[in-house]
Formats: sequence, C-alpha cells, structure tokens
Amino acid sequence: MNLPDPETTDDSDAYAALLQFLYRVPVGLVQTNLDGEVEMMNPKAAQMLMPLATDASLDNLFQVLSPMAPDLRKMSLAVTAPSGEVCDSLRVDVSVPLAGGRTVRSTLSISIFKFDGNRLLAMLGDVTLEVQREQAGLERRLRDAARLDLLTQMPNREVVKDRLFAIQTQQTSDDQNEFAVLFMNCDRFKQINDALGVAVGDEMLGMLAERLRATLRLTDRVGRSSPAQHIAARVGGDEFVVLLDNLLHPDDAHAVAQRLLDVLAKPYGIGPHQLYCGVSMGVVMKAQASGDADAVMQDASIAMVEAKRAGGGRYVVFETAMQAAALLRSRTEAQLRQALAQQQLFVVYQPVVGLDKSGDIDVGSGVEALVRWEHPQRGLVSPVEFIGLAEECGLIGAIGEFVLDSACGDFMQWQRSHPQAPRLLAVNLSRAQIEQPDVVSMVAKTLQTHQMPAHQLQLEITESLAAQSVLVQQQLSALKALGLTLALDDFGTGYSSLSSLHQFPVDVVKIDRSFTAQGDTSAHHRVLIEATVRVAQSLGMQTVAEGIETTSQAAVITALGCDKGQGYLYSHPLTAEQMQAWMARVSTEGNVDA
Repeated sequence: MNLPDPETTDDSDAYAALLQFLYRVPVGLVQTNLDGEVEMMNPKAAQMLMPLATDASLDNLFQVLSPMAPDLRKMSLAVTAPSGEVCDSLRVDVSVPLAGGRTVRSTLSISIFKFDGNRLLAMLGDVTLEVQREQAGLERRLRDAARLDLLTQMPNREVVKDRLFAIQTQQTSDDQNEFAVLFMNCDRFKQINDALGVAVGDEMLGMLAERLRATLRLTDRVGRSSPAQHIAARVGGDEFVVLLDNLLHPDDAHAVAQRLLDVLAKPYGIGPHQLYCGVSMGVVMKAQASGDADAVMQDASIAMVEAKRAGGGRYVVFETAMQAAALLRSRTEAQLRQALAQQQLFVVYQPVVGLDKSGDIDVGSGVEALVRWEHPQRGLVSPVEFIGLAEECGLIGAIGEFVLDSACGDFMQWQRSHPQAPRLLAVNLSRAQIEQPDVVSMVAKTLQTHQMPAHQLQLEITESLAAQSVLVQQQLSALKALGLTLALDDFGTGYSSLSSLHQFPVDVVKIDRSFTAQGDTSAHHRVLIEATVRVAQSLGMQTVAEGIETTSQAAVITALGCDKGQGYLYSHPLTAEQMQAWMARVSTEGNVDA
C-alpha cells in the first residue's frame, strides 16, 4: 500500500491520519505480495482472521483462508495483467469452535484486487447479518410464491384454507353473518386444450381469473360485505374457488353464484377464436359447512360434480346425502379398477337381424358387443351403474379397448366354426376413446391382431358425440379410412335433426328404442321413424331399429322400410357360449324367438 513519506512534516501528518483511518475503518484491509504473504494488515482484518488461523499465524492470507477458500492463490495467479480483480465479494462460511463444544458461524465477504505488478489488496467484511436478512427475505418470497398461482396471479388453495379456517374460528353461536364456498370447474377446458393447445388454454384461464376478480370487485356490497372480504383463488388445473364472507343472508350467495355463471359463460376472444367454456359450481353455505377447511372444500367439490353430472353450466348447493353418493361412487370406482385387473368384466352379444318386407329374417346380419360386470359379492352389476362412472373417472377407454379386443377375438372364432356366424360386429365407441390421439392405431392394431377384415367391424357413436367438434370429425374420418363402418347410435335422443344427418360421416343410423316402443301405437312416432328411414336411405345409409320387443312393433318397423332390427323379440344379450348355441339353433330351426 503506497503510504506518505513519514520524514516530512506534512507527510508525517498525512501518514498519521491514514494510520488512524486504517485502524478505525470497519473493514478488514490486508496488503500482500502475489504469494499472499502479508505486508500490512489493519486491526479489523486481524480481528476477523485470527480465529481462523489454526497455527495462530497471520503471515500468509491464502494459507489462513485456505480451509474456506482454497482457490484464492490459483485465482490470483490467473490475473496476469499488472492490475485487475481477483475476486469481488466472494462469500465464505466460517465456523469457529469455542469452549464447551459450541461453534460460532458467520459469513465472510472477500474482495481481492491486484493494484500493481507485485501486490494485492484484500478487503474483508463480516456480512453475517446481511446474509441473514437476505435469507429471511428469500424465505418470505418463497412463502409468498408458495401461496400464489403464477399463471393467474391468484391466491392458491393454502390461502383459501387459511382464510376459511379463520372464518370458522371467529364464528360464534350468535353470529348471524353468513359465509359461502363456491367451487368451480370448467366444463369444456380439456377439449379447448386438446384442440388448440396449452398456450391458448392458459390464456383462457388467465381471462377467466380476471373475470372472477372483476365480478367480485363490481359486487359493491353483498349484505355488509365488501369486495376485499371475498377471495377468488385457483386451486387446481381448471378449478377455482370463491370464498364469500360476512353475508347477511344466504340468498346473497345464490345471487353471486348465478352472476359468476353468467359472466364466465360469455365467449372468450383469443386470437381468431371465440371460445365458450362455462363452469359447473358447487356451493357450501354456512349451514352445511362441517369439519375443517379441507372437509368444507371437499363438500363443495362434491356438489360441483353433481352440477356437472346434471349437465354443467349451473350451480348445486351441497346436501349431506351427496357425501354418501360420492363415497359409493368412490368405492365403485375402486372396485371397477379391480374388476379390470381381475378380469371380472366380460362381453355379451345381442344379435341384429336383417328385415325384409316379404317377412324373411336374416339371422346372420350381425351382433352388438356389450360389456357386463360380474362382481364377486354383488353379482351382476348393471351397466347403468358403472358406465357413466367409468366415463367420469377415466376408465371407459380401458374398458372400451377390452371390449373391442374380446369381441374381435370371439367374432373371428365364430367365423371359423359356424356357417351362420354373424357377418358384422358392432362395438360402441365412447367419448374418451374418440378423443384419444391413438384410437385409430389402437383399432388398426386390434384388427391386425385378430386378422379381422375391417369391413366386418362397425363402431357406434352417439348422436351428440358425432356433432361435438372438428377433432371428433377428423378422428371419425380417420377411422372410416381403415375400411370399417360407422353407426350413429340412439338417433333421435340428441340435439341434431334429420336436416343435419348429412353432416355426419356415418354409414348406419340406429333409431332409438324410445321411438320403436311406440311405433305400433303412436302415429306421430311412426311418422318420425318413416322420415328417418327415408332421409337415411337418400343419403345411402342403412337403418337399424333398436328395442324391438313385440311382433307388432316388428311389423311396423318392417313395413316402414327399416333395414335391420334388434331387441328382445329376437334375442336377449348372450354370452359368447350362449351365442354359439344360438347360432347353432337358428341354423337348424330358423327360429329367432328369445
């Protein structure tokens, strides 16, 4: 360090002042040669370094600091220029053992500069408190981030739980104020994500979140509540919760719930797209709220599922009976998963016969494959009890694939062993399956595995599914390109009309049993059946009447020109073994009575 010449009076005064400064400065200063040998050190530096010197020697800075910063010597030698920075604010953790086995931990900041060709200047500082403050700030920011949804900048589930806990804790027996939890799930978010991509889905969620916030802000006062006392949070992928506090009357929650449904159902303009994505909402009022915050939110979620099951775009207020129903669904779901693994599911077949106005019946026209469940304790479980549940919990795809594989295997075995084997196999295709990107390859692989000609397979979809979206239309076209046929199942129960029948890429129209059942007693239903047959024929489509149970129904259906019939009049659904016996009987007797 260049110091004034102490031989002159002026320099002597300056030198003394500099020494006084170096003595009092709260920063450790050390001057060394390039090897780290100490040439000058102020008291502050000695105070900080002495506890670190294992041999009580402060002769070499690099040696003292080597346990904490072993690369200082190498870093110094790497600076080949006459001057330059060796390190700046390098932080090292220091542990100093004390008597009694205690240890004092601190953080040292080291800055070293080469200020001429032969000397180094090191500045040392104790930044323990600064590091602690930084750590505390970081922990605070991490806690805040853990309570914030980054996509929507909304509070998350933990915030809602804490606030709900506080509300429940503050409630007293004579407290007349109401609160409500509104649990929302988007009705069509998955379709939007699948069709347009995650980026569009994220943008829509952000817009939905802003609508939630804006609607609550515009709710000037609900009872004595101010907007600041309401919380809107994102608690899952496309799930949101609104917590309303300090309401004067339960009807206030109903008003807010309906207002939110109306606002969120409006279209979202994203780029060239006008997207519609309403919500299903479950509501838990103070009177129904029991248990902790998690339990209340779970009840609101249960009510939301009921709203979705009722068609979506609405809210349902929680009732305790819903818990039992949800528990039953949960148990049934677990049992259904076990049924798949343990092969409790099996396939039955209902024959489809060809009709002719001459009275002839073609018993080899086809069969429809249907799934059944033989529960080890409950016995035969009706499809009504588990098909809808399988769609809700995501099992319908696996079940559908099982049915297709089993049915194709049985069908080809019949082709090899029975002269009256059905010529066509019909299998239902669920919404979940048609939305799977690999459904076409799955069907193609199944056909190849069983060496089954594609033209002998008919996949059946519901009317409402066929009209769903461009994605569904593309999947149906790809399936049809395999060479199989497509059938529109349960026609007449959906939202389309005869005028839109030409829009569906199908080969067969199956007239719903609700029309067939009244065909022999209602002129109105006969007109509808006849119109469906004629429109289908004009489009080159065949028709199948479902649910024929009496000879009079069969006579009307046949007279109206329907190509095929299916129902208990001809046969109940049969197991694979029963189906073989049925084929053997009709081949010898020509009798198709059930």
